[in-house]
Amino acid sequence: MPDPILKLNGLDAFYGDFQALYGLDLTLAQGEVLAIIGANGAGKTTLLRSIAGLMANQPEQIRYRGEPIGALRADQVAARGLALVPEGRQLFPSLSVEENLIIGGRVGRKGPWSLSKVYDLFPILEERKHQASTSLSGGQQQMVAIGRALMSNPELILFDEISLGLAPIIIKDIYDALPGIVGGGMSAVIVEQDVTKALAVSSRVYCLQEGRVSLEGNSQTVSRDEISRAYFGIE
Repeated sequence: MPDPILKLNGLDAFYGDFQALYGLDLTLAQGEVLAIIGANGAGKTTLLRSIAGLMANQPEQIRYRGEPIGALRADQVAARGLALVPEGRQLFPSLSVEENLIIGGRVGRKGPWSLSKVYDLFPILEERKHQASTSLSGGQQQMVAIGRALMSNPELILFDEISLGLAPIIIKDIYDALPGIVGGGMSAVIVEQDVTKALAVSSRVYCLQEGRVSLEGNSQTVSRDEISRAYFGIE
């Protein structure tokens, strides 16, 4: 593997006195799509929040392009080229669709993504650009959240529960759009409850179990038995 764009070195994470992650090691190459799976409470969202600068970590525990970023604030991490599509979308309810998208561009990074390109990716958003973002369907709100992240022109995009609570046809639309998102060499980490979907779009997979890596493997060759044992902690 070439030098990783992202490397975690013994990552620990805490909520007060509660430890949520225990010594995670992880690597991600330029242009790679990595899947993170695991049961509820396994630490998947905590992992993405740590990478995105939403949790305090030790500087050297997270390195991006060789530089320690574990102690940086979320805005500083975003300025380096990382973007998070959060669980639950977390749109600004008082703003329109287009205003939510424009906020993503306030990071000020140069790159290929613009309003017109986001609208090309998700045409329904252009049709509804003046509507309040939270008046849209759940799937359309997820498109806004993805578009907002893309507007920051990231080199690494983090998707937290990309299909949670969405109808199957909307999930298909969003996953159909994924090649257009990462096709230009962008790297991605996808947290996903649907193991089949996660394996289909990624090159490697990590399974978390109670805050620890229980499995790392090639998405195309790892067996369902291996995943089941890692997922449920079966010896």
